[in-house]
Amino acid sequence: MGAEFVSLSLTPILIGVFAAVACALPGNFLLLRRQALIGDAISHVVLPGIVMAFLLTGVVAAWPMMMGAGVAALLSVVLIEVIRRLGRIEPGAAMGVVFTSMFAGGVLLLEQSDTSSVHLDVEHALFGNLESLIWLDAVGWSSLVETSALRGLPPELPRLALTLALVLGFTWLLWRPLKLSTFDEGFAQTMGLPTGLIGLSLVVVAAIAAVAAFDAVGSIIVIAMFICPPAAARLMTDSLEVQVWYSCVFATLSAILGYVLAGYGPLWLGFENAVSAAGMIATVSGMILAIAAMFGPCRARAGAPAEG
Repeated sequence: MGAEFVSLSLTPILIGVFAAVACALPGNFLLLRRQALIGDAISHVVLPGIVMAFLLTGVVAAWPMMMGAGVAALLSVVLIEVIRRLGRIEPGAAMGVVFTSMFAGGVLLLEQSDTSSVHLDVEHALFGNLESLIWLDAVGWSSLVETSALRGLPPELPRLALTLALVLGFTWLLWRPLKLSTFDEGFAQTMGLPTGLIGLSLVVVAAIAAVAAFDAVGSIIVIAMFICPPAAARLMTDSLEVQVWYSCVFATLSAILGYVLAGYGPLWLGFENAVSAAGMIATVSGMILAIAAMFGPCRARAGAPAEG
């Protein structure tokens, strides 16, 4: 039983947890800055960049994907500004047009491209490939300390572990500037803090987390984790420090319970087939948010900023 769990379930669960927490951490600050949908926007914008990177290189690799996603994000900013100026419409409408159009363009590119040799298609873009990220070289818990077995780990696991470490380091190093610029931007500016640069850095870190998680878990989990755990945590406390801890716990619970329920929930209910792990993880995160909205001690003050 232990050997089967380590080889078939341990790495997908860890990848799901790492991706969820890496997205939830910056999601706390984006939520308090009323920019929570930036995560949604990023997940839409990066798809055509990732597809173009694959078409140019012929391989699904981390660095080409990151560069392609970065170019796509830059292009989206330019298009939003052009549409806003030429069409004289509000920024929100321009953003909506660009984000949906670019995502649709990425879907069309996927459908017209020869991706039969790699795991990259429309379904993969939405749901990821979490269930397939198993550790075939593992023979039990002892494999965790065996160098030969560790070489067979899915590459998504160390990549997301590194991404989570980057997000944790960014949050720890810039905790005070992030907190000040989030709650009182004017006061932060009087203290000499570069609030514009801090906000840009937050978006960049969120984009890195989204791109790193995109290939493994798909856009559905990325969108859900940027919003649901931080929003549920906001309903539980008025303290930013406690909110961040709550969001990490909720993200971890969503990833673990969602993966388990996706595989065994239908069987417990008498159905024959499992369901999508990504879809179930997002569903569990939404259920946690719904419970927090009904019973959270701070639900009546959720619209107000948390305390520093």
